Amino acid sequence: MNEALFSQIAMAVFLTALIGFMGFIVWDLAKKSKAGRFGTIALFIVLGAGVFGFIIKTVLVEVMQL
Repeated sequence: MNEALFSQIAMAVFLTALIGFMGFIVWDLAKKSKAGRFGTIALFIVLGAGVFGFIIKTVLVEVMQL
């Protein structure tokens, strides 16, 4: 296994773990602030939009490189 392959695999694994941890942080924030159902949904939509944008950007860069 060369360094490039290791970096690619590590990036995918750790980025997925980071996104999952960020989801847990948002859920914990909603729970501790007693945001309710609507507040929790709003937090996940608004803060999740950044993650969604990052994923879309990555997909678009890969498509444009073809």
